[in-house]
Amino acid sequence: MQKTESKLTVCFDEPFWVGIYERVSDGKLEVCKIIFGSEPKDYQVYEYLHNNWCKLRFSPPVTADSKQEVKINPKRLRREVKNQICSQGMGSKSQQALKLQQEAVKAFRIEKTSQHREEERQQRYELRQQKQRQKHRGR
Repeated sequence: MQKTESKLTVCFDEPFWVGIYERVSDGKLEVCKIIFGSEPKDYQVYEYLHNNWCKLRFSPPVTADSKQEVKINPKRLRREVKNQICSQGMGSKSQQALKLQQEAVKAFRIEKTSQHREEERQQRYELRQQKQRQKHRGR
C-alpha cells in the first residue's frame, strides 16, 4: 500500500513570507519552496496550490527517515497547535516591531518618572535641612 504524506509550513523569512511544502511518498522526501510576498490568508494559500500545482518544482527525492505512526489524541493536538500559535506572538513582523517600540517607550517613561520622583524627594529633603538650620541659627 502506497502511503503519501504532505505538509505545508508558512513562515516569515526576511523580507517575504515563504511556504515550505514537503511531501513524502514511498519513503522519499521532496521539498518545494513557495514565495508569497506579503502574509497570505488561508484561502490565498489554498488557491495558489490549486492553480499552480503542476508548476511546483520539487527537489530531487531524498530518502526520508521513517518514523512510526503515532496516534495523537485530538485534544492534545489542539493544545499543541494553540501553543505553537501563541508562541509566535502577535501578528506580523511590523506589529511585533511596533510592540517592541511601545515597550521601549514605556520603559523610558518609567525610568524618567522614577528619576523625577527621586529629584523631588531630594529637593524636599534639602528644604527640610535648610529649615532645620534656620531654626538652630540663633543658638
